[in-house]
Amino acid sequence: MARKKIVVAYSGGLDTSVMVKWLSEKYDAEIITVTGDLGQKAELENLEEKARKTGASKSYIADLKSEFMEEYVWKALKAGALYEGDYPLATAIGRPLLAKLMVDVAIKENADIVAHGCTGKGNDQVRFEVGIQTLAPDLQVLAPLREWEFKSREQEIDYAIEHSIPVSVTKESPYSIDENLWGTAIECGILEDTTEAPPEDAYQITKSPIQAKDEPETVTLTFEKGIPTAIEGNKYSAVELITYLNAIGAEHGIGRIDMIENRVVGIKSREVYEAPGASILLKAHHEMEKLTLDKDTFRYKQNVSNQISNMIYDGQWFTPLFDSLMKFVDSTQDVVSGEITVQLYKGNITVLSRKSPFSLYNEELATYGTADTFQHRDSEGFINIYGLPYKTITKVRNQNQMGKPENALG
Repeated sequence: MARKKIVVAYSGGLDTSVMVKWLSEKYDAEIITVTGDLGQKAELENLEEKARKTGASKSYIADLKSEFMEEYVWKALKAGALYEGDYPLATAIGRPLLAKLMVDVAIKENADIVAHGCTGKGNDQVRFEVGIQTLAPDLQVLAPLREWEFKSREQEIDYAIEHSIPVSVTKESPYSIDENLWGTAIECGILEDTTEAPPEDAYQITKSPIQAKDEPETVTLTFEKGIPTAIEGNKYSAVELITYLNAIGAEHGIGRIDMIENRVVGIKSREVYEAPGASILLKAHHEMEKLTLDKDTFRYKQNVSNQISNMIYDGQWFTPLFDSLMKFVDSTQDVVSGEITVQLYKGNITVLSRKSPFSLYNEELATYGTADTFQHRDSEGFINIYGLPYKTITKVRNQNQMGKPENALG
């Protein structure tokens, strides 16, 4: 009888490194690791060799950077996706693409089991499993961290040492880090104490705003239908553009986020993120929308943005509602084209200039100078009609109040 094949989502971090060995022993199975390159750096070094040494029979490493940016990140950017107003959703945006990769490899390898290294109280277990169930309902999903005997990361480290599994995490530096082109997520260790500020060694790519450059730097971004295409007039691919912005943003201390967030499973967690490029682009894109979208569309899109942000965070990327909401978002982006110039300085992003052929800003209507063409007298009638319902409500309530007898005092 052929051995079972288990396709494992493999990052090379502590959890998945231990998981490969643990699964091969517990299930007597052939382990095939799958890694998607979304722009993470250190973890990809010697990853195939490391997977094989840990017990994998085969290792897939797929370059997904362009697909990640063009088919996933740009959708989130056009939607203005910021979870609970702060988090650019870097990890959450990457998970559906990795779930799709796992399904593709499982089908190719004729495997009927896939496994991930997410914890029982984390968000990623939901994102992976809901995504896999949606794309391939017949695949069995294993989550070793929900069932194995290890109660702490320290115990996992001991297991790794005992079985000669190479891992970079140590008991002295126990951070859990997830990185891609759109941002970096850092958790665990001292970060679990909400009374303590994140130590500098927690941050992976950005300079402290205090230590950042003393001279500001300006960046001019060109958008075409909601998508950034050029910097200072020079065309860039999606990967080149975000790589460039991450580098200069990090030098200016841009994109540090320290937040308490609501996890999918109902608990609050303290998360630290770094997203310099994402922070710059989200700010610039939002400004371009304020310039080009009419009031009603802009206001309604804020509600849609919040809904989409929640759906991405909650692992609902491959759903009919998500597709429908994105069709609305795409319909709003036809006019979101032009140039935005921002200044980067000591952790701050300041908008200096906005320009678009679809700009709805009319200086002759907006000015308080002599060139003013606004018909001020029209406002009186507008206000009378606009305020009429509320004026009527107050009159009716006052009349009813006058008709009531006063309370008798005993």
